[in-house]
Amino acid sequence: MTASSALVLPEELAQPGRRARRRLRSPVIWLSFVIMAGVLVMAIFGALLAPQNPATQHLAIVTAPPSGAHWLGTDALGRDVFSRVIAGARTAFFGPLVIAAASFLLGNLLGLFAGYRGGLADSLIMRWVDFMWSLPALVILVVVAGTVGSSYWLAVAVLIVLTVPFDTRVIRGATLEQMPRPYVEAAKTLGVPRWKIMLFHVWPNVSPVAVANTCLVFAGSLVTLAGLEFLGLGLPPGTPDWGLMLSQNEALLFTNPLATIAPGVMIVLTAIAMNLIGDWLYEQLTSRGAVR
Repeated sequence: MTASSALVLPEELAQPGRRARRRLRSPVIWLSFVIMAGVLVMAIFGALLAPQNPATQHLAIVTAPPSGAHWLGTDALGRDVFSRVIAGARTAFFGPLVIAAASFLLGNLLGLFAGYRGGLADSLIMRWVDFMWSLPALVILVVVAGTVGSSYWLAVAVLIVLTVPFDTRVIRGATLEQMPRPYVEAAKTLGVPRWKIMLFHVWPNVSPVAVANTCLVFAGSLVTLAGLEFLGLGLPPGTPDWGLMLSQNEALLFTNPLATIAPGVMIVLTAIAMNLIGDWLYEQLTSRGAVR
């Protein structure tokens, strides 16, 4: 065996392994996109897709098991569980989406500015980030809800404030990693304005981290909001919401278990699907321009 063949052989052996992993991962990614597309459709058209009115009570058939009329049975007030799961996608999707989008915008701007400028601006922003990280998020949410009153959108606003520092810290670290690169020095030498360097030169190279982190924030916000609803902090009783359904249907675990299992499964599947999509997007964005 020659030296040249010995050097080429490991790469040749690695290619089939990468192709196999890619083939194995593709169905999982497709399934994740299908799940998120289904949740999005339910969030937008839930009122039209639900076979029955989610708020209608049928007191004669409370805690009924699954049947042709009620695919997931009914809850303690005789409401159709399947219809409520569909309608509950609205709060489960749009709240985390608002949190992820706001955190993406504010966190990216602050992180880019802190990482690029450095000095006093970086110190002030990072001291604020350290302070926010030291606060127990769940305790803050409970205190705010107890003081001001339970409100879903108030919880969303508080979560935005608590999540932006996380994005800021991540994007700042990624920006600092880009600062010594030759393209940044070249842009500075050519006299390109700072804001253009940050937005059109540095950020595109930071975007894989930003996109993956946004998906992570969405999944985390979904679970956090569901936990708050489970504790009764947020939406009023009777509102179709996955977290609220977990709390209200907990007593039905031995009479109609699907009334509790269905919303829990939807929370888990949606969070996992978004995390997998974020991981896939990160790999796709970081592989741009790579030699195949």
